[in-house]
Amino acid sequence: MPFKLTILGSSSALPTSERFPSAHVLNAHERLFLIDCGEGTQMQLRRNRIRFGKINHIFISHLHGDHVFGLYGLLSSFSLMGREATLHLYAPENYGDLLHSHLSDFDIHLNFDIDFIPLSGKDPVCILDDTYLSVTSFLLEHRVPAYGFLFREKPHDRNIIKEAIEKYNIPTVRMQAIKKGEDFVAEDGRVIKNEDITIPGPAPHSYAYCSDTRYFARLARFVSDVELLYHEATFDSSLSDLALKTGHSTTSDAARVAKEARVKALVIGHFSSRYKDITSLVEEARTIFPRTFPAIDGRDYDIASIDEW
Repeated sequence: MPFKLTILGSSSALPTSERFPSAHVLNAHERLFLIDCGEGTQMQLRRNRIRFGKINHIFISHLHGDHVFGLYGLLSSFSLMGREATLHLYAPENYGDLLHSHLSDFDIHLNFDIDFIPLSGKDPVCILDDTYLSVTSFLLEHRVPAYGFLFREKPHDRNIIKEAIEKYNIPTVRMQAIKKGEDFVAEDGRVIKNEDITIPGPAPHSYAYCSDTRYFARLARFVSDVELLYHEATFDSSLSDLALKTGHSTTSDAARVAKEARVKALVIGHFSSRYKDITSLVEEARTIFPRTFPAIDGRDYDIASIDEW
């Protein structure tokens, strides 16, 4: 099943002719999760042939315009397209009243319900848990309350060894329980241990999204051992004072978190518009964490094959 990230926007507050503000789509088991919704998000969804109707969960990291201004138009478009399915919206707790005020002020009447899940607190909290996936939010350090998100697949079932099926005459009706970890009782009463007839399934995939934040040591613990970490890198290291003042990270800050967290790969983005060419930003980050890649608008990052990047 797919576990793929698509970058819709890689710019910081000021868009450029090539980079839109922040927005990502994670495809997990053909379910689409929109993470942040900067200006122009629905245009980027169309350009990348991403189906609006498959987006049922939207995560807003914080209430700065470059992360949320695109949401109002997207909600209106959902309604104009006849959407009826409930939309689950995760955002800082003070956003609920702001959203309803905006919809009222602009006479927007939605055909669907919004299930608003408020984000609050300092410690990591599980905000979504279903059959295939769990999502945890955690507080970042920015000028306003801002949250990161960690998406983790649930553990996969074990795989039954083909030869064991024939050797022990395992019936089809018992296979699902064995895949879940149960032992098998053979016809002669022998108990066949699960580890003797199965092998582990694929390792679960994971993705962490860290939007606007200063560097802080605790962050690496929140995202430890994830496969793919997205971390903002608004400035190069020469502007570390400006990054600290504005509540942002440099390339070195992002790479340091990736190294401390032992992630497999790092994608940096949220680039300041002062950088026409982001090559130097990627190269600087790679001096600390070699497996650093740039966030490029419209590009897919297949987490399921991350070892091949």
